[in-house]
Amino acid sequence: MDSHSNVLITGGAGFIGSHLCEFLLGKGHKVIAVDNLFTGSKENIKHLLANPNLRFVPHDIIDPLYLHEGVGQIYNLACPAAPVHYQFNAIRTIKANTMGVINMLGLAKLNKARILQASTSEIYGDPLEHPQKETYKGNVNPIGIRACYDEGKRVAETLMFDYHRQHSVEIRVARIFNTYGPRIAQNDGRVVSNFILQAIRGEPITIYGDGLQTRSFCYVSDMVEGLYKLMNSNTAGPVNLGNPTELSIIDIARKIISLTNSQSKIIFMPLPADDPYKRKPDITLAKEKLGWEPKVDLDTGLKQTIDYFKKQLEQK
Repeated sequence: MDSHSNVLITGGAGFIGSHLCEFLLGKGHKVIAVDNLFTGSKENIKHLLANPNLRFVPHDIIDPLYLHEGVGQIYNLACPAAPVHYQFNAIRTIKANTMGVINMLGLAKLNKARILQASTSEIYGDPLEHPQKETYKGNVNPIGIRACYDEGKRVAETLMFDYHRQHSVEIRVARIFNTYGPRIAQNDGRVVSNFILQAIRGEPITIYGDGLQTRSFCYVSDMVEGLYKLMNSNTAGPVNLGNPTELSIIDIARKIISLTNSQSKIIFMPLPADDPYKRKPDITLAKEKLGWEPKVDLDTGLKQTIDYFKKQLEQK
C-alpha cells in the first residue's frame, strides 16, 4: 500500500474537517481522521464511518500520536475555533496551537509528509489595514482573552516556518477567514449559527456592539476546495482563504430574518473585548497561485445552512 495515499486530518470530526474528510474520500484517498471530540462530533462523520477508506482515531494532539501506517499529507485543523470554545479552556487552546503543532510537525518530519496548518484571519487581530493582505503583520493583544487563539495560531505559523527552514519539512499555511455551512456546531456562538437558530426559534437576534462591524463569510465547500488546492500547490503560504464579500453584522441578521421568514426582532448587547471591527480578506494571492476563489454566494450558502439547522432542530 502506498503510504502517500494516506491523508491525516486532525480535527477530522469538526466542522471544516468533516467536509474535508468527505471531499478527500470522494477523490479516492485513504483518510485517517483524528479528533478529541471537544468541539467536533462523531455525528459529523457518521455517514462516512462505513467507508473502508476512513479510519477514525479518538486522540488529542496535545499528546504525541503514534500511527502504524505512513501518511503522505497532514491537514492540521485541530483547535477550537469559536471564542466560546477556545476561551472555555484557554490553556488547552494554546497547548493545541503549540504542543499540538509540534507533535504534528514531528509526525510530518518522520513520515516526510507535507503538512498544512489551518491558521486564521485572527492572526491579523483588530486590523489597522483593510482589506488584509498576507504581508500585514497584524495588531494582536498578546495578553487578551483571545490571545490563546490568535497568538496561538501566530506561534503555530512560526513553528511551521522554523521546521521548514531547519528540517526541510514541506509546509502549507492557510489563513482561514469566517466559514459557515452545514455541521457548524449549534453551541458555537458564531454569528451565522447564532442568528439562524435565533431566527428559526423566533427568539430576539442578539447583535454585540452597533452591528456595523463587518465580516466576510465563506461557504464550507469553497473553503475545503481552497485547502485542497493549497495542499497540492507549490506555494508554502501563508495564503488567505475567505470570501471577500464584506457585509455588516446587521445586514447579515436582516438577511437571515428574511430567508427564514422569522418574526425575530434585533436586540443590541455590549461588544466583547478585542473583537475585530473589520474583517475582509485580500485573496489576490489565492487567485494567482491556486486559481481559487469562492463560488457559492451568501444567499445560496445561507439557505443550505438554514435547511441543515431546521433538520437538526426537528430531530431534537
